[in-house]
Amino acid sequence: MEFLKKPILTEKASALTEKSNRFTFKVEHKANKLQIKAAVEKMYGVNVVAINTMVVNGKLKSRNTKGGLVSGRSPKYKKAVVTLKDGETIDYYSNI
Repeated sequence: MEFLKKPILTEKASALTEKSNRFTFKVEHKANKLQIKAAVEKMYGVNVVAINTMVVNGKLKSRNTKGGLVSGRSPKYKKAVVTLKDGETIDYYSNI
């Protein structure tokens, strides 16, 4: 089972990477910290120091249609913030 879905490449995540050598990933909802650590170390060949996980609730979305206002939510997802050993980095674009 593949636990890493994709990296999160937002301004906030980029600032976290530059400031404190931490990288963010969208992960499988049932994955635990040990599985995420093993997947990151295997895929990128780095040493993981710490992992923080969180479940991000989806944003409320609404739009106007011919039938009236339609409202709903975008799906929730699990996010992992991975702290690497000093001097190591992850190049997201090397695996493409």
